Amino acid sequence: MTQVTSPSASEIKAIFDRIAPRYDRLNNWLSLGQHRIWKLMTVKWSEPKPGDTALDVCCGSGDLALMLAKQVGKSGRVIGLDFACQQLAIARQRQMLDCPTLSIDWVEGDALKLPFDNNFFDCATMGYGLRNVINIPLCLQELHRVLKPGAKAAILDFHRPESPWMHIFQQWYLQNIVVPTARHFEMTEEYAYIAPSLERFPTGTEQVKLASQAEFVSATHYALAGGTMGVLVLTK
Repeated sequence: MTQVTSPSASEIKAIFDRIAPRYDRLNNWLSLGQHRIWKLMTVKWSEPKPGDTALDVCCGSGDLALMLAKQVGKSGRVIGLDFACQQLAIARQRQMLDCPTLSIDWVEGDALKLPFDNNFFDCATMGYGLRNVINIPLCLQELHRVLKPGAKAAILDFHRPESPWMHIFQQWYLQNIVVPTARHFEMTEEYAYIAPSLERFPTGTEQVKLASQAEFVSATHYALAGGTMGVLVLTK
């Protein structure tokens, strides 16, 4: 893999705090609304059931956590965890407006040191977070630790396509669509980091190997959007 200098955890946290007010609107523009479909697929693959206790790691503004809450119902519980307090503030506001009767706890915390007991959650999701942690193997180990035996986790993120043509398209899209659009929102610097973060992010095959090393009994990576996105589905 190409060696690219990684930002520190504090730098990544600062990025997500800065983009929080415009994060949802920008993601809608950049994905043409498709990100909501990918997130619905991610939630489905985590197999939440009524009454479950579910975890959304790196929850951001709360999309996946809110979807999980609708699946586990009033008898269930969802915890959304993120290290960016500005993102959590928006998530809380969205919950109050969209589904105030559902049980969601918003927790400021570290994906590399989850503040939960072993074997605690029935299912888990993670959206666009694995690429941004500074220690992916440790993140997967922590996720494994807090899940119950047999529980599933689904992790959505960007992916480097295997097809050379799709890889060229992805690079063109990032440089000619993502960065200029981010510039319109006065967030050029914040979104310019996506391309280098992709270069150091493990491919789907590499993610499956890392999950196996973290002792998940099964791991499958599903490529989406021509291989430019992917969901890693894990079973403890």
